Order: sequence, then structure tokens, then C-alpha cells
Amino acid sequence: MKYYTAQDTIRLTLGQALVKFLQVQFSERDGTERRLIQGMWGILGHGNVSGLSQALVEYGRDLPFYQPCNEQSMVHASSGFARANLRLATMACTSSIGPGTTNMLTGAATATINRLPVLLFPSDYYATRFQGQVLQGLDHPTSMDMSVTDCFRVVSKFFDRITRPEQILFSLPEAMRVLTDPAETGTVTIALPQDIQGYAFDYPVNFFDKHIWRIERRQPDAQRINEAIQLLKAAKRPVIIAGGGVHYSEAWDELATFAENFGIPIAETHAGKGAIRNDSDLLVGGAGHTGTATAAHFSAKADLVICVGTRLQDFITGSNSAFQNPQVRFIGINVCSHDAYKLGSMPIMADAREALRVLTQAGEAAGIQPDPEYTREIPIQKQKWNHLLAKEVNLQHPGEEINQGHLVTIINDMMKPGDSLVAAAGTIPADLTKLFDSSNGRTLYLEFGNSCMGFDIPAAIGVKMARKEGEVFVLMGDGNYQMHPMELVTAIQEQTKITVLLVDNGGFQSIHGHQKALVGHSLGNEFKIRDPETKRLDDGEFIDVDYVNNALSIGLKAWRATEEAEIRQALTAARSEKGSCMIVVPTEKYRYTPESGIWWEVIGAEVTEDPKTKELVDAREAGRVNQRFYF
Repeated sequence: MKYYTAQDTIRLTLGQALVKFLQVQFSERDGTERRLIQGMWGILGHGNVSGLSQALVEYGRDLPFYQPCNEQSMVHASSGFARANLRLATMACTSSIGPGTTNMLTGAATATINRLPVLLFPSDYYATRFQGQVLQGLDHPTSMDMSVTDCFRVVSKFFDRITRPEQILFSLPEAMRVLTDPAETGTVTIALPQDIQGYAFDYPVNFFDKHIWRIERRQPDAQRINEAIQLLKAAKRPVIIAGGGVHYSEAWDELATFAENFGIPIAETHAGKGAIRNDSDLLVGGAGHTGTATAAHFSAKADLVICVGTRLQDFITGSNSAFQNPQVRFIGINVCSHDAYKLGSMPIMADAREALRVLTQAGEAAGIQPDPEYTREIPIQKQKWNHLLAKEVNLQHPGEEINQGHLVTIINDMMKPGDSLVAAAGTIPADLTKLFDSSNGRTLYLEFGNSCMGFDIPAAIGVKMARKEGEVFVLMGDGNYQMHPMELVTAIQEQTKITVLLVDNGGFQSIHGHQKALVGHSLGNEFKIRDPETKRLDDGEFIDVDYVNNALSIGLKAWRATEEAEIRQALTAARSEKGSCMIVVPTEKYRYTPESGIWWEVIGAEVTEDPKTKELVDAREAGRVNQRFYF
């Protein structure tokens, strides 16, 4: 059917119109413009090969196509790219119908949980339905318009299914709005039935005009600022919890100035690591359960907690047990009201940079000064923590492999200004939250919102695409590596150099430690050969995986390093290489960095006849007395 309008039109297939539209979308903040969608990842197959593929070939000059090895990986790569671009630019992903689509679900959930903008175009069934039940389509017995793509509704900030080509006139602008809204951003999913991708429509020409999506800096409400200043004036022990929003609003200098002017210690969340980019005396390390004992000390006694750009998940709040002062109050600085009100906070719904600027000015005008007695407490507590690290982490114990925490300190020393480190899942996020040094221009991209195994390598590729200068390192365990090692092929294909530091500790030692702490026994968490007599995996011998030769077979340069000197030599050699590299480091399996002392809720067996399990569960439950309701 042909439509006639008073506007000039151009006849295009839906796929062609979509490709043309994406290339003229720009974001702008503080006067700087950039292309919003800077490429499209995809694995072509049944559903998109004859639709979007054709459109990209004919019209996608400014929308380069990238080929991953797995659909989940391409969403992670887009997330890494978006994060390195401070959410001001991202990439799109296209998948085939069926498993190609569902492979993206984990990546979609990870992006939404971490508030990262990614744009997904999963292929779908035939909208016309004349073909009957199609290959790879869900044959639902009571809902003929249901498909596996509906799974994305739960993990997307915006979802639509296009059943006529003209529907993108309204769907695509809404998708761009969500992608560029700091309060709403996350995964945007637009399902594209495979027949509709090739159907044509007379699109208005102005649909393809350049469009700039301005990312505004929301200003704080004056009354809320006054209320916050009254809280700050009354506080004797304020603490700042700095989250990822500090990075996304580029509020690093404003946060440091605010803290220094009023003498407030700063703890960083996983996403907020590096919010303080200098070696500040006020930085007390990682916040929460996986943070430092120093941060835990100040959190427990705080009478005012200023939460900047954080969603306050349970690792940070210690399952609502970390803040023990009976008079504790909270200020929530966040562009998202859902997060700003958490813990009964007095909300300041504003851009973090702008809110901190105004708060600093208002605090100075109110005559608020640092409390010398309080600030003198900070170096004392930090020294206690550093003394503990010197004894337990920053050395190789006789007769042991190097421990993972010690490896982090070596990485700190070897990274240079402009270098980046990517990590996710397992014990590594905890060690980095406690130990990583973000001063001197080093950047950490840590995914722990979804604790998503398999995120690291593809996300590092995305980071490298965004950050042309400096080395991009990946720190990951061998269990994590098994999830998505194939994307090293993509790194070679795209000539995006990354260097993987692979911790070889024989399996999933993070969750294994968790298991031993709550169950008291081991089951299915280490890479072992099943014992022929007991028939149990955990009684067998460890599998000796040759990760060096594995990396060499893909085309990487690779080294095995067992001691500090060898690790340093390998890092130096890897920096001089043009292509991707891997350094395999066998580490002590059961030695962990010191704990913060903050409780975290994990439910053990309420009823058990195993005395070991009962003892562990009872000890864990004793910490519940510190759990509180804040309102």
C-alpha cells in the first residue's frame, strides 16, 4: 500500500530506513557532539541476512559492521564501548531469529543492571504469519504473537516489536530518547520480524535529517540543597559513597573539592572505583562487603552518608547492615529518582557534577569547616589497613604460588597513565575494589552489577575501540575465561590489542570459597577429573590446562609467569607487542585478601543434620543482628 503525504518522501525498506536513521543520530553534552551509534555488531543468519545485511551493504557507509563470535559477546562489547564513552555513545547489535536472539539476553540484562546504553535488533518471526510456523520460532499453544524475543521485555528499558515498516517513525526516536536519558538508560530492544525488514514504505525525507540528542545536566533544586546543608552542618561523622554516576557526569574534580573543603572521607563502589583520581588522603577505599576495613569503619559510625551516583546494591550496603549509627541519615544525589530515594535518603535529583558544585558553594557560604579531630582519624585507620596488606598480600609466601591480591599490586605498579583495566565476576572485583590504584591516569572498568562471567574479553574490545591510546588489560580467572575465550579471535580480527592476565587457580574459587563458608564442603566448583572410585569430581586430580598454548593457537603472544619478576618481565614484553597478548599466572587457590568485616546476607540451610554446615550457618546468622531498615 502506498501512502501519500504533503511531505517529500523516499521509498526504502525498513532495514534501509533504519540504517540511514542511525547514521544521523548524534549526542551532545557541554557543547561537544559525537555520533551516538558508532557501529553495528552482528552475526548474520536466518532472519537478518536478507534484511539488515542488505541495508548495511547498500546504505551503511557510516555504520561499520563488526563480527563477533557469540551474540552475548557483542552486547558486552557494546557495553564496554558505551562505558568508556561515558554513556555518550554506543553501538547497535543485530542477531538472527531464535538462538541468535536469546544469546543476547545475558548481555541485555548486564547492560540494564549497569545502566549502560546498548541498542539491540533481534530478528523475529514473520509478521504476516502466512508461512505458518517458522524455523526457530516459538510455537506457543495459546498466544500466536508470542516469541522468544518477548524475553527481552524484562531486561530492557524500552521494548518494541515492529510489525509494519512505518512503525519505526515513532519507535526509533523513542529508542534514542531512552538511550540518551541518564535516568532511564539501559538496554533498548526493537524486535524486527524478518519479513518486515525487507518491506518498503514511503518515509518522510526529514526522518533522515541530522538529529542531536542533548544530554542535559539536571540542576539541583534549591530547597533540597538547603536541606542537605542543614544535614551537613549537623553531621559529626559524614561519609561519601561515590558510585559510577561520578564518572558519567565527569564530576571527579567536583567530588574531590567537595570532600576536601569539608573533610569528608570517600568510599568508592565497584562502578565508582577511580571516582577520586588523585592520591587523596580522604580516600578510604572500596565501599561495602567487598571493600576495605577502613571504609567499613567509617561507614559503621557515619551519621550522614552522602550517596553520589550509586544504586546502593547489597554489596555496598552490606544487605542494609553497613551503617550502624542510630542517627544515620542519607543524602541521595542521582539523576534517577528510583536510586535517589533509596535508604530513605533526602533526594537531590540532579547531575552529580552540578549538585556537588552547588553543595560546595552552599557549604562554604554556611561556614562549614572540616573537623580536625575527625580527619586525623582517617590516616590512622588507613595505616591499620595498609599494615594488614603488607603482612598478608604484598608478598609471596614461602612454598606458595603468588596470591591474587599481590598480582593486583604488581599491575598497579606496571600500568601507565592512559592504561585501562577491565574485569568482572569472581574474587577479582573484590580484590580490585580493595587494592586497585586509580591515581596517575589509570582507569578501571569493573562490571559487578551483574557479576557477569564472560563479560571481560568482549568488553575490553569495546573499551579499546573507544580508547585508542594506552594499553587495555583484562584481569580474569580461568573459570571466567572458559565462558568467552573465542572473542580473542575478534580482537585479532579487529586489531584491537588487549592483554589478558589470566589467573590460573583451578576453577571457580570465588563461589568455591562461598560454598565452603556456608556449606563446609566442596561440590563442583573446581576443574577436576572425576575420581573413578568415589565417582565425585571433587575427589579427583586437577586438570592441567595449557592456557599458554591455547592462546598461541589463536594467534596471541603468550607467557607463563609464576613469580613477581617474571610477571613484570611479561608485562613489559606485552606492552611492546602490536597484537593481543596473554600472561598466565598460576595463583594460590585458597588465599584471599583481608575482609572488610561488613556482613552480607546469604541464606544457609535452615534445617540440616550436618554439624559442620550447622555451625557455619549459625555463625553467619549471628551477623543478622546488624541488619536495619532505613527510612
